Amino acid sequence: MTQPNHIITRDNHTVSRKEISDNALKVLYRLSKAGYEAFLVGGGVRDILLGLHPKDFDIATNATPEQIRKLFRNSRIIGRRFKLVHILFGRDMIEVATFRAHCDQNIEQASEGMIIRDNVYGDIEEDAERRDFTVNALYYNIKDFSVHDYCGGLTDLRKRQLRMIGDAETRYREDPVRMLRAIRLATKLDLTIEPNTLDPIAKLAPLLEQVPAARLWEEYRKMFLSGKGLATFKALQQHELLQKLFPVTEHLLHEHPDFEAFIESALINTDKRLAEDKTVNPAFLIAVMLWQPLLEQAHRMETKGVNFNDAFFKSMGKVLGKQSQHIAIPRRYGLIIRDIWALQLRLPQRRGKKVWSILEHPRFRAAYDFLVLRAEADPSLREVADWWTKFQDADKDTQRSMLPKRKRRQPKRRKKPKN
Repeated sequence: MTQPNHIITRDNHTVSRKEISDNALKVLYRLSKAGYEAFLVGGGVRDILLGLHPKDFDIATNATPEQIRKLFRNSRIIGRRFKLVHILFGRDMIEVATFRAHCDQNIEQASEGMIIRDNVYGDIEEDAERRDFTVNALYYNIKDFSVHDYCGGLTDLRKRQLRMIGDAETRYREDPVRMLRAIRLATKLDLTIEPNTLDPIAKLAPLLEQVPAARLWEEYRKMFLSGKGLATFKALQQHELLQKLFPVTEHLLHEHPDFEAFIESALINTDKRLAEDKTVNPAFLIAVMLWQPLLEQAHRMETKGVNFNDAFFKSMGKVLGKQSQHIAIPRRYGLIIRDIWALQLRLPQRRGKKVWSILEHPRFRAAYDFLVLRAEADPSLREVADWWTKFQDADKDTQRSMLPKRKRRQPKRRKKPKN
């Protein structure tokens, strides 16, 4: 029997179960044994075909969220715009979505075209057409190990191009975050954005202002903490999207070339740490991005008569509050950012007990790294940065010898009693 053109048999593709996590396979097999269609979909399939090792595995099925929930006790239904099921295996989470249908009168859209609520279910072919890019509309069938390609995703992978499914402008209006996703995926996978997919982005960039700031925090993390932060930063600048995420930062880049060098050094350092499987904190890059805005805000307050220290600390809340209108910064990360900034004033003060309290501060290492990056852009900070580099790794005797010697107080002379 001849297979339909959109089905690629297991002998004609490179997707292997060896590259799929055990937990994702458990979900796929249980859905299939229960009589439902079960497909690995999206980035997991795409990355395996590109020879990469995916970390996230999403599953699509014709089972409804409620039916999925009955099969998996370790699951929960989430989402308002579109219901999803998260199946939890300790710290690992597998996301399962029901096939979506074409847009119809049951789907709520805002005046600009953004989809607000979308719980209309369909079949796999409709689901493929509802996905964003062709390379994300590839389905691996656990039943016969075939790959289903309804939108030409395999052809686009061979061409190394990123192409929107359907009319790009309409799809961006449905969900403006797709513009950020286009930049992120093209950068991450070294793909060229197909012209019809790229052209509307500059014009539609203002639509990002309608996206909830909390959602953009998650997009920020995906873009800048994926190992391609520097390339993503430059691409966002090029396509006029950076100003929608960090408007004050983007404005000040033109006035302060050393600020841009500072940001790029931080992004290079972050990309390097990720390549070495080291941890990174999302607060650190935000602290970097907002450093010059903080200094500018403090300077404006100084010109109004506020002393520098007061101006500096009062400016922290103003700058973080303003930025959170665009990318919502969770409170716990805001506290880390404040600590990193505050320690920049304390690090140059290398005297007595202050040194030991700085060294024991839980944010010392992050603040020290921040100082080192600042010193790369500002040579006047090199001496302080080098001192802390040596001091933190030295033994106690060497550390004590590095501290300034206290001046002995001269004893006060007694006044002669008056006759």
